[in-house]
Parts: sequence; C-alpha cells; structure tokens
Amino acid sequence: MGAGAPPHESADLFEEAACGLARTADDGTFVQVNPRFCQWVGRVAQELVGRRKLQELLTMGGRIFHQTHWVPLLQMQGSISEVKLDVVHREGHTVPMVMNAIRRQGAGPAFHDVAMFVAKDRDVYERELVQSRKKLEVLVAQANRLQSEAADRALFAEQMVGIVSHDLRNPLATIQMGATLLSRGEVSSNQMRVLGRVSRAAERANRLIADLLDFTQARLGEGIPLALRSSDLRAIIAEAVEELALAYPGRKLVHRHEGASHCVADSDRLTQAIGNLVSNAMSYGRPDAPVTVCSQVDTAAFGVSVHNHGAPIAPELQPALFQPMVRGAAEAASGRSVGLGLFIVSEIVKAHRGVMSVESSADAGTTFKATFPLA
Repeated sequence: MGAGAPPHESADLFEEAACGLARTADDGTFVQVNPRFCQWVGRVAQELVGRRKLQELLTMGGRIFHQTHWVPLLQMQGSISEVKLDVVHREGHTVPMVMNAIRRQGAGPAFHDVAMFVAKDRDVYERELVQSRKKLEVLVAQANRLQSEAADRALFAEQMVGIVSHDLRNPLATIQMGATLLSRGEVSSNQMRVLGRVSRAAERANRLIADLLDFTQARLGEGIPLALRSSDLRAIIAEAVEELALAYPGRKLVHRHEGASHCVADSDRLTQAIGNLVSNAMSYGRPDAPVTVCSQVDTAAFGVSVHNHGAPIAPELQPALFQPMVRGAAEAASGRSVGLGLFIVSEIVKAHRGVMSVESSADAGTTFKATFPLA
C-alpha cells in the first residue's frame, strides 16, 4: 500500500500498523487486510479476502450510508475523511470505527485503501453528549412549563385580588354609612367612641382595598388610570395636608410651597400619593420631629416632596423601595402595612410621566421626591 517504498518495507508497515488497514475492490470486496483489523473484528484474513465485502461487516445503518454516501463520494472526490461507522464483530457486538478512505485508479481496476481506528472513547463521549443534550432539552421544557404555570398562577392571583377587593367595597360602604347614621342619633359617649373606631377601621380597609386595586391594575399591565386636568398644585397639597393632619393628632405636619401654582395633573391621585408618603414618613420618622411636605412649580416642571427625620434608609435598600412588598426598615415587620404604599406612589408618578427619587442620611433625614413635567 506504500507506493514508492521498497516492497518489504511496505509489507512490514501494512502488517504491523497500529491502525486497521484494508484494501477493497471498487465493489467493496476485501483484497487485503492487516492483522490489526482482523483482531478488531474477530476474524482471520482468509475469511475476509476475496470472500466478504466491507459493507457486509457494517450495521444496517452503515450499509445504507455506504451505498448512499461512501461509494458516490469516493467516485466524485476520490477520498473520505473521518467517517464513524459501527463494524460488527464476529461475536455479534459492534465496534465503533473512524474510517478514512482513498480511491486509487491505476491501469487496472480501481481499488480503495481504507485506514480505520477504534473510537470507543469517542463513541462513549458522543453518546453521553447526546444524552446530556436530551436531558437538557427535557429540563428546559420543564422550566418553560413551570414558568408558564407560575405566570398563570400569578395572573390568576392578581385577578382574584382585584375581584375580591372590588366586591369588598360594597359591604364596607354599608358599614360606614351605618356608623354615620348611628352617630347622628342619641348615643352615649362610649357608643360614639365605638362608632368612631368602626368608621376609622372601615376607612383604613377602604384605603387598603384601593391600594390592592391599584396594585392589580399596575401588575396586569394596565397602569394606574388618570383624569388629567388643569389644577392648582398649592391648593391640592394644602387641602391634602390639612386632612392628613387630622389623622395624626399629636404629630406636626407642615406644608411649604414655592413658585407658581398651575399644573396639569390628576388631583385625586396626587392626594393619594401624598397620603401614602406622609403615612410612610409618620411610620418611620421620629415622633418628636415634624413631617414637611413641599410643593413647587417652575418653568419646566412641578414637584412634591415629603421629608422626615429618623433612622436613615440603608443605601442597599433604596433601589428596591418602590417595588411591592418592600419596606425600608426592619421595624416594618410589625405589620403596619402590606408594603404597597411606595409602589402605588411610584406608579402614580410614572402615570404622570414623572420620576421618583429618595435621599436618606442620619443628619439630613429622609426625603421622597416626585418630579413631573409641567406640560
């Protein structure tokens, strides 16, 4: 098989090669085989040379490949490189081999020189790779299914929150109306205190329901609805602060305004945002320090801020403050709220195309500020 080398050297190389070597006729009949190949297939040369064809030692898939690819490719391009085929051993098991072949056309009939290497390790690796890929595909499919189910459950939960919150408003309205009517009659001072507690509890429940409804709308992608109109920012904030001061007797609540007053906004939503920010400031601010609400209008924007003195918000917590169910201090575990207040504020500001910011330090205190475009 070694053209150009002395005959005895070529014979030695062929017989002692570390790989399997074979020469076949154009139809695949073995013309010559070396001991290594015979050892790998469990046969002797006399069983193969002139009696068997290369394709007859292949599995059914290998025979199909030999007919549809091996022969045409050798005829067209004269060689084939690194083709892995399973060769059937005499005892019936298969031996994976990587084959390289060259078609030689001399003065006589054409023949094929084939070099073969056992590829058990490569075969094991490829099978493991295929199995790993299948396992990965199964895991990805499971992850996608679980993600889809989680999204469906979250959507269902948010829809249920919206439905239940909406349906709770009617009985709460009845409770409030009943408490109001009873307070107009002849009642004792103790009864009046009880009615006051009932009315305040119903009002707190109404605010919680309003937050839950807004949360549901925001999470379902609809956003918080607005009714924009020309408004007087000074009057809106002053009225909101006046009402909030009644809800926090014994605490000092101050309003300061700068600049003009005109803006375009949803006054009810601004009042709601201020209420949530003040409630937050009252909860986390020092009881002996004032809570200050500032409003201002300039030529390009208008803004509202709420400031309190107290323990600062840790810097690592600030980026997540406006996410639902997040609170700014460990003391919030006492259960004062469900953690929707700042999220609702943020959504109201976004709906106005504004931005929220927070600054907090031990010396300066904590300031939440909303800035809106004037137009």
